[in-house]
Amino acid sequence: MTDLRHAKMSRAQFFRMMGGLAAAAAAAGCSTKPQTGGTTGASGAAALDLKFVGVADQKTPMDELAAAYRQARAGVTITTSYAPTDQVQTSLRTQLGAGNAPDLHVVYPGSGSAMSMTQIAGAGLLADLSAQAWTKTIPTGFKPAFQLDGKTLMYSAGSSVIGAIYNKKVFQEAGIDAPPTTWTEFLGLCEKLKKAGKVPIALGAQTPWVTQLITYALVPSTVYAKDPTFDDKQAAGQASFAQSGWRDAMEMYLELQKRGYFNDKPNGTTFEQQTSMVATGKAAMAIQVSAVLPSFRDAASSPDDLSMFPLPGADDAASVWIPAGVVVGLGANAKGKNAEEAKAFIDFLGRQENINRWAKAIAAIPLTQDASSTIDPAVESFLPFTKDRAVPFMDQRWPNAEVQPTHFAVVQDLLAGKSKVDEALKKMDEAYAK
Repeated sequence: MTDLRHAKMSRAQFFRMMGGLAAAAAAAGCSTKPQTGGTTGASGAAALDLKFVGVADQKTPMDELAAAYRQARAGVTITTSYAPTDQVQTSLRTQLGAGNAPDLHVVYPGSGSAMSMTQIAGAGLLADLSAQAWTKTIPTGFKPAFQLDGKTLMYSAGSSVIGAIYNKKVFQEAGIDAPPTTWTEFLGLCEKLKKAGKVPIALGAQTPWVTQLITYALVPSTVYAKDPTFDDKQAAGQASFAQSGWRDAMEMYLELQKRGYFNDKPNGTTFEQQTSMVATGKAAMAIQVSAVLPSFRDAASSPDDLSMFPLPGADDAASVWIPAGVVVGLGANAKGKNAEEAKAFIDFLGRQENINRWAKAIAAIPLTQDASSTIDPAVESFLPFTKDRAVPFMDQRWPNAEVQPTHFAVVQDLLAGKSKVDEALKKMDEAYAK
């Protein structure tokens, strides 16, 4: 996730330099009982407990690697807990400012949220990781997502994408042989599923972060395929949400609702319910980030029933672009009493075998790769787009932490019939200007 105030590069340059897949995981929220891993302290001290607060799509890899760390370095426990995204954006940031935050915590790349790397680092709250060996191997195009003023300030294991997570059995039962490649084909597929008695798209819009994903999946095609420099123009005051393909994306979002392709009362449906609907075959698909694909598989009777495809946001297949960016990561509390031990754990995560383990757990592309690295078959269909038809998640270049929650709210209002597209985009433009 790029902060162009400190790294002046266009989206096209970003992805040419990257040469691979990037994605940001929007995070699901849940609370869990603490899990522990351990180590001797970096200074050799015993009985030290590190606290970590993250979001739900970090749970599987974090708990696994915390346990591995305990085996490698006895003496330090790592207590992990997980909270919904909206909670960590407020309570955790407040704790950081008050000086009572956990030793390790979730960090989002870019600058578009209260817990983003640039926002936290600007307040001097993230420990410098630049001396760690893994930071020297960060691909050039990824560096703006990890670094500010030349310092590496967060860890992420790789990248993932947004698209349609779908139940292959439901598709087969409805006579659908292949994923769509154009918007018209996608609408036809949804109609076929509806006539077969299935909910075409499960939408859990009660969970705020879920509201943004359909827009994010469409905007690469409706905005950036037509003008890859849109972000630069918007930053310069030469473009806006209201006078761009964002309008098309919002109208396409509402078209899906008007055609009856969502479940009843999406604003009353949670992410967990959305997951269950697709996993059990009640619904055919959900527009989601690939980082939560393991959650869908866990809820299914057979994990192999679930796969993904890019959501085509254009009627010309060659004009379909996808959203991509660095996976949500973590950082060390610069003002924490255990900062050195927290940094030692991140150094452990930076080993190639642990990058591979984290990426595999969330169906991501490893940050760096070796012979043992794998790519989940479910995201292979996205790979042809990543060279020159992919853009980072939109919020990664927004100038403040106001636009994203405004986006959440206006989508919920649109779905509830409380607002029109004009009003929604005006509110986003106003938030962008703050």
